[in-house]
Amino acid sequence: MEEKIYTTKKNGMMVLLLTIVVLLLAICAVVFGAYYYQSFMVFAGIFVLCIGWIPFLGLKVLKPQEALVLTLFGKYVGSLKEDGFYFVNPFCVAVNPAASTKLAQSGDAVESSKISGIAISGGTASVEVPSKKISLKAMTLNNGRQKINDCLGNPIEIGIAVIWKVTDTAKAVFEVDNYKEYLSLQCDSALRNIVRIYPYDVATNVDTTGDGMADEGSLRGSAEVVAERIKNEIQSKVKEAGMEIVEARITYLAYAPEIASVMLQRQQASAIIDARKMIVDGAVGMVEMALDRLNEKEIVDLDEERKAAMVSNLLVVLCGNHDAQPIVNSGTLY
Repeated sequence: MEEKIYTTKKNGMMVLLLTIVVLLLAICAVVFGAYYYQSFMVFAGIFVLCIGWIPFLGLKVLKPQEALVLTLFGKYVGSLKEDGFYFVNPFCVAVNPAASTKLAQSGDAVESSKISGIAISGGTASVEVPSKKISLKAMTLNNGRQKINDCLGNPIEIGIAVIWKVTDTAKAVFEVDNYKEYLSLQCDSALRNIVRIYPYDVATNVDTTGDGMADEGSLRGSAEVVAERIKNEIQSKVKEAGMEIVEARITYLAYAPEIASVMLQRQQASAIIDARKMIVDGAVGMVEMALDRLNEKEIVDLDEERKAAMVSNLLVVLCGNHDAQPIVNSGTLY
C-alpha cells in the first residue's frame, strides 16, 4: 500500500462559516414562509435544515504531528498529515484500527475501550470515544521484564525501552491488523532472538558475532552493541508496517531469582581466586627480590635448607589473611 497525501486545501473555516450562514437562512425561510403562508419557502427551509448538517462531517482539525487516514466507501483516498483546519468529502471515514489500543509503560497492549468502553470518574460514567487520529510523534514502548535463557542456558530477566514513530500511515493502517500490537509482539520476538546469542557475562568459546571466532561479547559488557542489534532486528520486522525504530535501550538486566544467589557466589569465588592469584604473584616477587638483595649485599650466607625456611616464612607472612605474630629467636640459627 502506497501512502497518498489527500489533495485538499485548508478551507475548513470558510466551509464552516458558509454552512452556518446557509442554516441561518434556512431558519429564516421557515419562519417567514410560515408567517406569510409560503409553503414552498417552508418546505425548502426544512429540506436545507435536514441536510445542512452534512458538511459538518467533512470538517477535520489536525494538530502538529497528527495524521488522518481517509477512506471513501471502502477505498483509500489519502492521508492528512499537516496541521490545520480541513474540509474533506463528508462521506470520507477516518480509519485507525489501533485507536483503542494503548501501549502502557509496562509494555502491555491494553484495549481498554474494547473491554468496557466506559470510564468512571467522580462517580459518573462516561463513554470514551477513541480518536481516529494517528500520532506521528516519537513514542516510547517500555517492554517490561522478560525471562529468557542466554546462550549458556542461564535464565535471565531483561527489559528494553523502544522509541518508535509512524512514518507511513497507509502501511500502518492497511498492511497489518493493529500496528501497535504488531510492534509489541515484534519487540518480544526480537529481544528473545538477540539475547539467546549472548552470555550474561564474558564466557570462553562463545561466538556472538557469527564469524566463527570466540569473542568477549556479553549482555553485561556489550550493552550498546546488543541494543543496536535489537533495534536493527525490530526495524527489519516493522518496516513493512510503516514504522521507524529510533532507538532501543536495555533498561533492566539481571539473573533470574532462582539462580541469582548461586551466580553471586560464583562471581565472589572468581573474584577471590583472582585476588589470591595477584597476592601470590606479588609475594613470590618480593621473596625473590629479598633473596637476590641478600646475596648481592652478602649480608648473610644461607644454605638451601635455610633459604627454604625463609621462603616459607615470607610466603606465610605475605599471603596470610591475618597479621603474623613475630617470634624473636635469641639463640643461634644453627
